[in-house]
Amino acid sequence: MSSAGGNGMSVIVRLLGGWQGPVTRLLIISVLTGSAVWKFQSTRYAARLARLQAALVASEAKAAAARAQLTQAQTQVVTQVEIRYRDRLKIVKEKGDTIIKEAPVYVTSEDSARFGVNIGFVRSYNAAFSGIAPRPPAESDRRPAGLPLTEIAQTNAFNASVCRQWREQALEWRQFYRLLQKTRMEN
Repeated sequence: MSSAGGNGMSVIVRLLGGWQGPVTRLLIISVLTGSAVWKFQSTRYAARLARLQAALVASEAKAAAARAQLTQAQTQVVTQVEIRYRDRLKIVKEKGDTIIKEAPVYVTSEDSARFGVNIGFVRSYNAAFSGIAPRPPAESDRRPAGLPLTEIAQTNAFNASVCRQWREQALEWRQFYRLLQKTRMEN
């Protein structure tokens, strides 16, 4: 043994009192070696743990930035689609309102006096919009309904306008979904 190791060992042996045999020295050497190995391993693992923690923090920051970028892109999509949708829906509604107002120009009271609809027509029309099949036809279905053709034209124009508005909604929802998918793929 070197004198430095011997001096350190002799201090430990003196502390242990009369234990100066080879077993004691072997035990002391084992404890000191184990302690050195433990210190080396803990230092090595601490450095590795610090690197892994830094990588985790960097990865979380990168994921947060990607989420923020995706959120911003999706917000732009929502805004664009909503503006376009509102504009298109307003135009469709205005056109429908114009058609409803102009129905009396195309279907006059004289037309209502000359032509009429029967109760069967009204029942069939209402069944088409309710989705409930009408009862079997009866003789009463042949009587006049007493509805002016102008009113029927206005009701039909209103229903058509609402259907076109729903169509615009469906088209915009589809476009909205496609644009959101596109932003996810880009980000």
